[in-house]
Amino acid sequence: MPLKDYGVLVGRVAGRKNEADINSPHYQVHVVAGGIAYRIAVNVRSAQSPPDLLYIADEAFKHPVLPTLDALSDGFNGVPSGPGGVALDYIRGNLFDRNAMRTLPSTAPGPDNDLSDKIDHFLTRAINDPSARIFAFGERWGPEPTTPDKVFGFSPGNGIHDIHMNQGNGGSFSRDNGVWQDGGVLLRFPEQDQWVAIFLAFQSQAWHTDDSTGDSIGGPGGGSEPDNKVRIVGALVNPIGPAPESEWITILNTTPDDIDLTGWAVLDRLKQRMPLGPQILSAGETIRVPVQPPVQLGNNGGLITVVDGAGLKVDGVSYTGQQAGREGWTIVF
Repeated sequence: MPLKDYGVLVGRVAGRKNEADINSPHYQVHVVAGGIAYRIAVNVRSAQSPPDLLYIADEAFKHPVLPTLDALSDGFNGVPSGPGGVALDYIRGNLFDRNAMRTLPSTAPGPDNDLSDKIDHFLTRAINDPSARIFAFGERWGPEPTTPDKVFGFSPGNGIHDIHMNQGNGGSFSRDNGVWQDGGVLLRFPEQDQWVAIFLAFQSQAWHTDDSTGDSIGGPGGGSEPDNKVRIVGALVNPIGPAPESEWITILNTTPDDIDLTGWAVLDRLKQRMPLGPQILSAGETIRVPVQPPVQLGNNGGLITVVDGAGLKVDGVSYTGQQAGREGWTIVF
């Protein structure tokens, strides 16, 4: 069953508390938005084995979702779970390279060497910058009119949790599975024109999931195949001349073997599908694929995803409107 009240909380970071040394540890964040207090409960340790979370922080995050996100009002904004909007999906949204994630313990002796330290670095910076805003994706709870917040004491209790990947779960946690409903923390620092994105996942979660239910396809971790056997290395999304233009995607076979692309497809931001085969992509070679309807590569930013014959994601990239703004230039990924 997907999350009941998925959305993004936008506001100002007012405080934080590290609870990494207790059972079911969380990094707690106090946010004020539109005069209302909220608590963001960020998991830093898993109740399932292995306990250490997967973590990535992109300090120069760029994605086509950002202009729409930046225009949201402070407060909790309900978000429809589907492609083309601001909803997050770690698999389908091409937010980051999952192979760049690394595991970190919730707490460890010494500075800047555990997950709580890493999160604290960015949140402390946000607290000290009056212009900074936080965008926290997850499931809302509250308001609880008769219950003060158990961490920061404000009333009524109000907050956001499930600030992590919310699909590919097994066992009792599979009740939270869904697509386009993943959590995460984004921080906007206007004076530096910088976005920082923090994404978290459990090692027990699968990275290939059903497009409808978010349930696991394959075992925990999802395996390394067929990921990245074929890579998207370039795209001409804004050719010279008036529409209709001849757009291209360049893909590379990274393996030592020929790959039969029969049944493979390219997907765009709205997950519209264009067949890649039947053709053979020779070992180590590239091919330039002409973009055909219904796939569209918009000039305001977009997503490009390659899936294999079983519908499993092989590679995915994103590009921004700024990258697409140079007419005739190929974007390199």
